Amino acid sequence: MQKKITFDDIAKYTHFSKTTISRYFNHPETLTEKNRAIIKDALEKLNYHENKLAKVLANGKSEFIGLIVPNLSMHYYAEMLSHILATYQEFGYKFLVFESNDDPVMERQYISELIAYNIEGMIILSHCLSSQELSRLPIPIVTIERESQFLNGVTTDNYHGALIATSYLQSLNCDILIHINSELTPENPDYERTHGFLDVCEKEHLPHQLIAQYLGATWDETNTIYEDLFQQIDTKYQGQKKGIFIANDTHANIFLNIVYRHYRNLPEDYNIIGFDDSSISREALIPITTVHQNIDTLSHAAMELLVDQIQNKKSKQLIHRQVEPSLIIRQTTH
Repeated sequence: MQKKITFDDIAKYTHFSKTTISRYFNHPETLTEKNRAIIKDALEKLNYHENKLAKVLANGKSEFIGLIVPNLSMHYYAEMLSHILATYQEFGYKFLVFESNDDPVMERQYISELIAYNIEGMIILSHCLSSQELSRLPIPIVTIERESQFLNGVTTDNYHGALIATSYLQSLNCDILIHINSELTPENPDYERTHGFLDVCEKEHLPHQLIAQYLGATWDETNTIYEDLFQQIDTKYQGQKKGIFIANDTHANIFLNIVYRHYRNLPEDYNIIGFDDSSISREALIPITTVHQNIDTLSHAAMELLVDQIQNKKSKQLIHRQVEPSLIIRQTTH
């Protein structure tokens, strides 16, 4: 087994002091370019592997960020996680990830665990704890697509997304417009999808129905709920052209599969629009028309805000960034 290279070994090889070697790792700007090059060459020749733990103990910076998502069964959250993890190449931070599964007790436990690991900041997508409670924590926090009155946050312009989705269903001359969403409070950014839908329908005097209710916590439960909703919609609006705007792509795909299993196709009188433009909308049996959230821009903006907070901890000004959506027309509208 190869001997572990220490600062003492590097110092002897380069004829520098251990203090100089330590400065190379912790404050390289204090060394001349020539001396940095000498030490870098020595590290390569000695096949040195940096001891990250020692660096953490030396300067107190873990280079870790905590990340809490509601679940990974929703394609949007899985895709967002992937994009956030990919920011390592630009920002150099690693991530410790937990699923809250809508359990505030467990989420508080996860946060305590993360803080014990000396994380430098946290990104939160879950909705369990209020931003007021989270703002009391001793670390910088940025939220994505959730209530953020007391924290920095990034959201899509959900209201505009709902406007363009609902207006497009109107242009298809649907007899009835239906929006399916969870029952949300106005503080939740997703509520703006309901708000935008209702504003278009009421302004244009369009026949419409809002279905705002609990939609399940597991796939089986959600599928059962949507099977019941399909039966209600199919019976109540039989023979009418239906424009159905569903609050996310995962649920839109579940509803689409139920319709397809019942009719063995997607009937002309069903038009379905999702929200997110997550992978499931593209991979569905019939690709789903959807409102595109720029997940790459959202994740990058969240990391920019968090890194700025980490580096400028004295700043008290809250920043809320909003990303514009667009409509992606596929095969579930006609």
